[in-house]
Amino acid sequence: MILFPAIDLKDGQCVRLKLGEMDSATVYNENPAAQAKAFEDAGFKWLHVVDLNGAFEGASANGAAVEAILAATTNPVQLGGGIRTLAHIENWLAKGLARVILGTVAVRDPALVREACRLFPGRIAVGIDARGGKVAVEGWAETSELGVKELAARFADAGVAAIIYTDIDRDGVLTGINWESTLDLADSTDIPVIASGGLASMADIVRMTMPDAARLEGAISGRALYDGRIDPAEALEILNGTFQVGDALFEGKK
Repeated sequence: MILFPAIDLKDGQCVRLKLGEMDSATVYNENPAAQAKAFEDAGFKWLHVVDLNGAFEGASANGAAVEAILAATTNPVQLGGGIRTLAHIENWLAKGLARVILGTVAVRDPALVREACRLFPGRIAVGIDARGGKVAVEGWAETSELGVKELAARFADAGVAAIIYTDIDRDGVLTGINWESTLDLADSTDIPVIASGGLASMADIVRMTMPDAARLEGAISGRALYDGRIDPAEALEILNGTFQVGDALFEGKK
């Protein structure tokens, strides 16, 4: 079970949004590369990065910050936001990304996603961002009529490496992951699912170790890490082995 720390980029800075609203951004670090190195030093093994400006503008907008992150960490990095063409995908993978996340284009041009999976096996993830059970696109500015499981089913045989599922109504508000909808999606597809949006406390970390969550690849944490609601060392111990809390022993899964 992987805990992915998140770096959301807006105007070159590391921020967190509330409910996906760009005007609700809180700046947590003006140096995203330093933040990436801090996450690696804390023991995290992956990094989740989103180019927020790119998601709204439809083209990479924080390229310099992403390249600085790649130079600062040896951890594999997955990037989403504004990646809409095969040329964009190839360019970012050539720069050292472990995988790219395709969101809007997965709705607008599923054939491109399939072609990308063919050309770059194991390195293409699909981002499914949902509001009220419907898939949102264009940096969450628009909501389509497409259902979450319907979109996932389109790529059942495409070779997608992972689905990053975000419940927009939970994002950045620290109310906990929507476990019901996340696990329902995971049950409906053979593609590994990563939970995103709302991870709020150590209780959510413990929830990740429960048997029904074992089918997930992991979960993404942003604001709770920055606010100190999740202790990195304790969280990683819980997920990577065993952790003693009073009389309770939580069995974690790697």
